[in-house]
Amino acid sequence: ESVLVYLDRSGGLQKLADDCPQQTEAVYRFRVLVNPSDLIEMDPRLGDCVLHDPLRATGLFQSVCFLAIKTLSLTDKIHTASQVNVSLNFTHLPPFPEYTLDLSGFHQVYGPMRPVSMEGAVIAITRVMKYTQGARFLCTDDDCPGSTGFHHIRVHTPGATESATVRNDFSCMICSSQLREDVKFRVLGKQLVELIHVGALDVLRGRQESSFRYQSVTLFLRELCHSMTIGRLYRVVGIPVLVHQWPSITWSMEANSVQPWEPHFLELSECVASSPWRFPAIVAHCFGLDLTPPGLYNTLKLCLLLSLVQTRTDANDPSLDLLVVTVDTLVLDLMAYSLSLACRGVRHQASAEMFASLSRDEHGAGTANIHAGSALLASGGICMLGDLGFYRKDKLDNIQSLESRFVSVFIPGKKYGEEADQQLSFPVQCNFWALTDSSQRSGRADSAVLGTADMGPVQAQLAETFGLVIQGGDRVGERGVVAQAVHTLQQTVQPGSHPHPSCWDFSTEDYQELVAHSRGLEVELSPDAKKLIHGYYMASRRARTQSQGVKISLASIKLISLAEAHCKLCLRTKVLEEDAVIAVLLCENSVTLKHASALVIPPDAVFPCDLGDVDGLQRRDAALDELHQIILRFVYTFAPGADAYITEE
Repeated sequence: ESVLVYLDRSGGLQKLADDCPQQTEAVYRFRVLVNPSDLIEMDPRLGDCVLHDPLRATGLFQSVCFLAIKTLSLTDKIHTASQVNVSLNFTHLPPFPEYTLDLSGFHQVYGPMRPVSMEGAVIAITRVMKYTQGARFLCTDDDCPGSTGFHHIRVHTPGATESATVRNDFSCMICSSQLREDVKFRVLGKQLVELIHVGALDVLRGRQESSFRYQSVTLFLRELCHSMTIGRLYRVVGIPVLVHQWPSITWSMEANSVQPWEPHFLELSECVASSPWRFPAIVAHCFGLDLTPPGLYNTLKLCLLLSLVQTRTDANDPSLDLLVVTVDTLVLDLMAYSLSLACRGVRHQASAEMFASLSRDEHGAGTANIHAGSALLASGGICMLGDLGFYRKDKLDNIQSLESRFVSVFIPGKKYGEEADQQLSFPVQCNFWALTDSSQRSGRADSAVLGTADMGPVQAQLAETFGLVIQGGDRVGERGVVAQAVHTLQQTVQPGSHPHPSCWDFSTEDYQELVAHSRGLEVELSPDAKKLIHGYYMASRRARTQSQGVKISLASIKLISLAEAHCKLCLRTKVLEEDAVIAVLLCENSVTLKHASALVIPPDAVFPCDLGDVDGLQRRDAALDELHQIILRFVYTFAPGADAYITEE
């Protein structure tokens, strides 16, 4: 009675009535959405049964659904209760430790076979395989009533193998004759996923030094095929099961419900600023104070923050990759520190797999298991490549081929038990950070066409793959070197202290919350920002083509992506012309490292003066206003009326 009342209140009966006419198979599958909170409030005994004995609860819902179908005459194709295959899908589980999967304390043999939840990242996935969810059997004796109708229906239950559902040695329950399967009534579909605990993300960042080790969990997706993507984060509710594959027994989880999951942070309190340029300047100025004194590497810090907030898992969102040209090893430490602020951060090793690798599945499925490499594990975050000088040529060629933002995986059919070869494509949805040591000569002479700065061992074509190339730490100067030395000694003697007086004080947690909030903002370009961006793009192409014969590809400059990221860092949703100015200055400095400059601006145009006080912010605003006018004059000179013919061009 309680099951019937719950189905009526929750809309389950109406869904049953709507689904019945659309079902055409021998086994009718109905998904019932179960809210444990509502169920326990209505009937505590039923709620306890659903949470702690899901197989018995499924049988109760199955009998009620069958009686409802027959009583309401919803379809004339269902004759027995075994034709009704009910799946109870949980909206959530109670927020108590008993319902959270912790492998360190969960007994994999004698542990309870009840629903548990887990948050984690997908590190491996298989293709969708043939698997029998339900089958109809007929008696071989034509005179037996079991030779027709739906007397013998077998459906999959959690923990069962393929042979438990489909075999050739089943006997008729009426006359004990052998049964044969009616193949045309099969229901197929299965996928295996490897999920690792969300705590392992700290290990992937390369910053965890504890002795913890993380073990992945194998998930069986049945009716939830294609609901998970490699490299993404999910909250999964599943039932632990023991799968018997003679002579071994393997432990895994039957997925019950899957929801995309992102960590939640509190919003950072808004900082009052009278200029659209000031808040990001303050944030960059005070960034990474455990490593550098305020004021050093400001352009690099701002670019790292812009890349952090421009990380999304939407395939339509533009990427913002960074290549830093420097001789300063401290830049690598600053990048590693910034990686800890990313919602997903993976520190890639030069010898590790960057994209994907194959292995044979160990659960008896006889298919290929596709293991995620660093780039796929970093989906929606940052993949830090480190110093490109340690990479072999074939690895660098792989990086260079990433402009399409897709990686292809070839699966040889003969090796993995398939009739034909397969090729699968996976989207690469992360930003890449890399460093090249400019002190390592590349063996080529610099020229205006190839660039005005030496890229070290990185070829010009590879540098074009990165949306933003910046020079980090090479113009610090003698005063900066002394300030950095004093800061390093101070941190050695008194770790965590900040001897530099400042009216702004942001903790690492504040930066984490800022990045988490900013990356979730949906922004749109204003007409003025569009005009400036398109005008600069057209003027830059024409000026360089006329003077140097160099054509700049749209992929080599990330104007819109930079402007959107600066807008997000300002905690706004409308991209202003001032955001476009910062994007133009950063892009111009980046392009200047690869091609001769067409727009004459200072090397550190985004931070032309010290920001140690409020007067410094005012001086910076004045300098950026002047640079804004220089950009407009450049646009009007080389691309007059750009907003009128940008579509035609």
